Amino acid sequence: MADQPAPAQHAQWWRDAVIYQVYPRSFADSDGDGIGDLTGVRDRLPYLADLGVDALWFSPWYASPQADAGYDVADYRRIDPAFGTLEQAEELIAEAHALGLKIIVDVVPNHVSDRHAWFQEALAAGPGAEARELFWFRPGRGADGELPPNDWQSVFGGPAWTRTPSPDGTPGEWYLHLFAPEQPDLNWNNPKVREEHESVLRFWFDRGADGVRIDSATMPAKDPALPDFDPDAPPVPHPYIDRDDVHGIYRAWRALADGYERPRALIGEVWLADPVRFSHYLRPDEMHSAFNFDYLNCPWDAADLRRVIDATLAAHASVGAPASWVLSNHDVTRHVTRYGRADTSFGLSLRQHRTPTDLELGARRARAALLLDLALPGGCYLYQGEELGLWEVEDIPDELRQDPIFHRTGGTDIGRDGCRVPLPWSGDAPPFGFSPDGATAPPWLPQPEQWAGHTAQAQDGRPDSMLTFYRTALRLRRDEPGLRGEDFGWLPGSAPGVLAFSRGDGFSCVANLSGTAVPLPADAEVVLASSPDVDPAAGELPDDTTVWLRRH
Repeated sequence: MADQPAPAQHAQWWRDAVIYQVYPRSFADSDGDGIGDLTGVRDRLPYLADLGVDALWFSPWYASPQADAGYDVADYRRIDPAFGTLEQAEELIAEAHALGLKIIVDVVPNHVSDRHAWFQEALAAGPGAEARELFWFRPGRGADGELPPNDWQSVFGGPAWTRTPSPDGTPGEWYLHLFAPEQPDLNWNNPKVREEHESVLRFWFDRGADGVRIDSATMPAKDPALPDFDPDAPPVPHPYIDRDDVHGIYRAWRALADGYERPRALIGEVWLADPVRFSHYLRPDEMHSAFNFDYLNCPWDAADLRRVIDATLAAHASVGAPASWVLSNHDVTRHVTRYGRADTSFGLSLRQHRTPTDLELGARRARAALLLDLALPGGCYLYQGEELGLWEVEDIPDELRQDPIFHRTGGTDIGRDGCRVPLPWSGDAPPFGFSPDGATAPPWLPQPEQWAGHTAQAQDGRPDSMLTFYRTALRLRRDEPGLRGEDFGWLPGSAPGVLAFSRGDGFSCVANLSGTAVPLPADAEVVLASSPDVDPAAGELPDDTTVWLRRH
């Protein structure tokens, strides 16, 4: 596919783009099998263009047994049959480009599927074979090798090792999987692993993909000694997170991405508490951008948000990278639900599932949070369905849950299915237009009846709807000169609990999280408010409300 150079003003589009995450399995089902597919996405591309986003990030659409929702990749060069074909993916990319939308695909460097040809060959070859050097096969400890090689634990719960049978059927070696057993970790010390991933990047860049999102970006490099690890007394360096040698992988990827006439973007999933270590991934010869999990995890509190905003901007400025802002994705509780709880933070170790939620309050805060996000310098990520005001679905029957976290923890953590429920497009009852009339199967996860008033059809053209609000905010962000560039400064004299900052050209943003109404600046015009309660004539900004202002 030809590589057309982009206009100069768009050469670094990722620096301030609004990127919409498409979770293909739950976006739109065109053939009635209850699973979203690429044709369903193609049919909705005009909707996404009209929403006002700049790019689409696709969670994995590759051939996969779907043990972990496609993050167990069996073949990067084939589309999973549940979603469509490679030809359809190429057509989708071309059609998105024709509508002005960039495309980002997901790459998972830490592991592959246990059905991947490499792993199947390694299993068949047996101990000592060259094929096993692509993974982390090791003999067990104990008198008969009955104990795992070390004490590492899976991110999904339970041991990070699974024992395999020898070719003669007796118990054999163990292999490492920091996620599910169906996701064996790759050995990045092997040049073949590096060469294969660079080939995969070229495969998708040559087909028009504008960038890649890098899953679990801190984890591919391992300490080859595989030492035991006590998380309460972590060694330095960590044996498998944020090791210095991981950066060589991304420097090579950056050189490859920059080799295109229209450079491709590298966007990292980087979960790190240390802002300095985080910034290392964004040095000029590594990734272009990374997800801001400190911001996503931050509670709805002005002092905490200001601290995170300051730390984010400082860390990114130190390496000349753009910041990013994100509230939800496919791994976390939807923020309408989080913001309606007594504890509004999010943590992987504290999911707070099924705790009391005030959805009306959560939706009000979600609108205020959107205007705050869109006014900050940098890029912004949206997760499909947040423009409809969707909340976390927490009452999915146990027998229908599919997230390996639920099964690996014996149900003590109900997992991430609640944010992955298929979208409601139209109609008064499930499947809400997600699947066509006459569908042969229900949506792969059940939709709540209460979503009837939250379909895209029900909200389209309604002045007070969340969808209309998102469309308006995104259009104004694109058109507003003050929201371009990196100018940013806190306004002096703000009341406690209020975030107020300028973005240049007379434009400012004020978010009130104080618990009470505060005065509106008297010398400014309200461009957009997150709540209809704002009455400029009254001169007050209600609680849990954000406004965009312009001074004349």
